[in-house]
Amino acid sequence: MREIATVIDIAATPERVWEVLTDLPRYEEWNPFIRHASGTAAPGRRLKLRVFPTGRRPMTFRPKVKAAAPAEELRWLGRTVLPGLFSGEHRFVLTDLDGGGTRVVQSEKFTGLLVPFLRRSITATVTDFESLNKALKKRAETAHRP
Repeated sequence: MREIATVIDIAATPERVWEVLTDLPRYEEWNPFIRHASGTAAPGRRLKLRVFPTGRRPMTFRPKVKAAAPAEELRWLGRTVLPGLFSGEHRFVLTDLDGGGTRVVQSEKFTGLLVPFLRRSITATVTDFESLNKALKKRAETAHRP
């Protein structure tokens, strides 16, 4: 198992951050990492995500939503066709900060037989998470509502 995590504070309510995170069709307008997204952020539903990792080829995958607690947590699980080979559980946890902001922790837990062989790619993903965080902050802090 390997886990990576990033943190950012956003000057917007958890509800506003949630609104941006779950408006999947608009990801192409602001998200540098997950540039195309569709589906419904609801437990048991599948999403279709196209990610553009830095220095690597774009990938499309169809993770299953495991949790979607409004203004609190969005979590999905993506995996290879063969169970046990490689999977990633991606999480956005939103915490209401006293004073009117939101702390967002974006993390992913990787499991499976391929994890030791993908250590470098997994570590490089931190940069993509940080880019997404900065773009999410900018989008959520703007007055314009999608």
